[in-house]
Amino acid sequence: MLSGKDRRDLLAAAALVLLVAVAVVLGIILRANGVPIFAGAAPLFGEWLPHLGPGTAPAVLLVVLVVWQGPRLADRLPWRGLLAAGYVTAVAWTVALATVDGWQRGLATRLTTSDEYLHEVGGVTDIGAMIAGFAGRILDFQPDSWTTHVSGHPPGALLVYVLLDRIGLDGGAWAGIVTILIGCLVAIAVPVTVRALADADAARRMLPFVVLLPGFVWFGVSADGLFAGVTACGIALLALGGWWRSLLGGLLLGFGLFLSYGLILLGPLALAVLIAGRGKVLPAATGVLAVAGAFALAGFWWLDGYHLVVERYYQGIATARPYAYWVWANLAALALATGPALAAGIRRAVTERTRGITILVAAALLAVLAADLSGLSKAEVERIWLPFAVWLCAGTALLPRESRRWWLAAQAVTALAVNHLVLTNW
Repeated sequence: MLSGKDRRDLLAAAALVLLVAVAVVLGIILRANGVPIFAGAAPLFGEWLPHLGPGTAPAVLLVVLVVWQGPRLADRLPWRGLLAAGYVTAVAWTVALATVDGWQRGLATRLTTSDEYLHEVGGVTDIGAMIAGFAGRILDFQPDSWTTHVSGHPPGALLVYVLLDRIGLDGGAWAGIVTILIGCLVAIAVPVTVRALADADAARRMLPFVVLLPGFVWFGVSADGLFAGVTACGIALLALGGWWRSLLGGLLLGFGLFLSYGLILLGPLALAVLIAGRGKVLPAATGVLAVAGAFALAGFWWLDGYHLVVERYYQGIATARPYAYWVWANLAALALATGPALAAGIRRAVTERTRGITILVAAALLAVLAADLSGLSKAEVERIWLPFAVWLCAGTALLPRESRRWWLAAQAVTALAVNHLVLTNW
């Protein structure tokens, strides 16, 4: 017999499914009528292409194991062992999902296309000159304009891949592997933060949901997954508190600002974690300012880059993409990256108001709302909003123990369906 709360959870999940269905149907209608939405599988950025691949069997096997044993192991394993197991499983899940599209297409060449970061790595012969002259190459329609993804981000994103190349981890395969390894740190950072702000039991309950997050479809391989990993670790360090951890957390979050302009929207979440946890504001702020100061001294001023990237944004297909569709279809794309369990978890976090968990979920929702209404996120948010989406997982700690396996199964089915029905661009 379902309780009233359980029924409301199912209604929240059903509303999410309805939103996705409407976005898909209307997307098909708009494309058929020639409306330039520039997303072949709207609301997702990709093309409809049912397919199987080498990663299919491992992905299904992982799902069976996590749904069957995940909740039990989450309750019983020692904390550090649980974090290690969660991280390894998240990496395996991400690699399996990526290789559903094959090793080359799914992982080794994702970051090497003409729009991506590695396309520019070979041309960077002087890192200092690259940073100093970065802003001058943001705008389009000039001979030395940066590629789409490089121009759309501060220089820190390109710098990461340049440094990988310099230390011998060159090429798309290494870039993809490192991106996955850093991105999957969210499977450690998010539970650690929940444990610090709420309690150990809550962190254990929600950890399997982080591991099977459908968004891992885009963690392998999208640089936005790496951004999520870096910033999630920064926020976890703030939650743990102490002078040195707060400083290191500030440094990571400061660097996050130079990975993606949109990550400034994590500011309220970071501040809320500082207030609710044991973090120190002064060292955290010092860390952020130190990174900003270092880039400024190297010749790149964040605000200049931001204003230029807004101009570049409207030099491309963003001008044609209809805001009236994407302002709500974006939420459908996010729904596919987060899954039905997070809809139920968010509902509980908002209505039950469990302090630490509600803070994380509310701050993440605020970031999503601001990004959505800005008009600077029209499509592709299933990857762009990953640094916000991972914090919505906190709400799953409030789901009842007896239904955890069913919700985990729903998460897994969402990820497998997306990855096998759509050939995603990332």
